[in-house]
Parts: sequence; structure tokens; C-alpha cells
Amino acid sequence: MSKSTRDLVALKCEVCRNKNYTTYKSKTFKENLEKTKYCSTCQKHTLHKETKVK
Repeated sequence: MSKSTRDLVALKCEVCRNKNYTTYKSKTFKENLEKTKYCSTCQKHTLHKETKVK
């Protein structure tokens, strides 16, 4: 089995703190991901930041 060059990360809403999305991130990319995504709890587009997947 080959080693993966990507990590699985979760994206957490900065307003309500819910983990809404999961995505892959390259292991060579050192900065944390920050994306504007739709939050179904807040019912609007908010900033989502990278967190660990458990």
C-alpha cells in the first residue's frame, strides 16, 4: 500500500464552532486552511478554519 501525500482535515465554523466539512490537504502545505463556506446552523456564509478529524 502506497503512502498518501494528503491529510484529511475538518473545517470548523468560527461563529457557531460546528464541524461542517471535511477536505484533503497536501502534507507540503504548512499553513492552516481558511475558507468561506456555507454553515447550515448559522444559515449564512462564514469563515471556516482547519481542525483535526477524530
